[in-house]
Amino acid sequence: MMKTRTFAIGAALILGLTAVASGHHSFAAYYFEDQSIQIEGEIVEVQFKAPHTWVHVVSREPSGSAKRYAAEWANPSRLERDGMTKDTLKVADVVQIWGSPSRDPNDGRIHLKRIVRPSDGWEWKPTRR
Repeated sequence: MMKTRTFAIGAALILGLTAVASGHHSFAAYYFEDQSIQIEGEIVEVQFKAPHTWVHVVSREPSGSAKRYAAEWANPSRLERDGMTKDTLKVADVVQIWGSPSRDPNDGRIHLKRIVRPSDGWEWKPTRR
């Protein structure tokens, strides 16, 4: 009976740790972290929720066509420590975003490293802790 209970507890711990580890991925697996791009566009959606906040922006390409980008940001709790709230950015805000491009050039994802709202000078960039 004791061996069965010990095995069950051990299995539950391993499964729990596996779920946590798989829930947090390495950004380098999805983005070229040694490269940087900049886009400017209008926010069409903000998803301020765990595990990562996403900012969706429509930008005009040099050709004049519109392209939608999805910028993957930090966890909301980290952003809140930096003074960011779910109401800081709104749909229709024009922003400039700097970040690492996706390893898939067709998916329009960016790992957000800095964001500026030129209309009022608001800016976020990571702080070193």
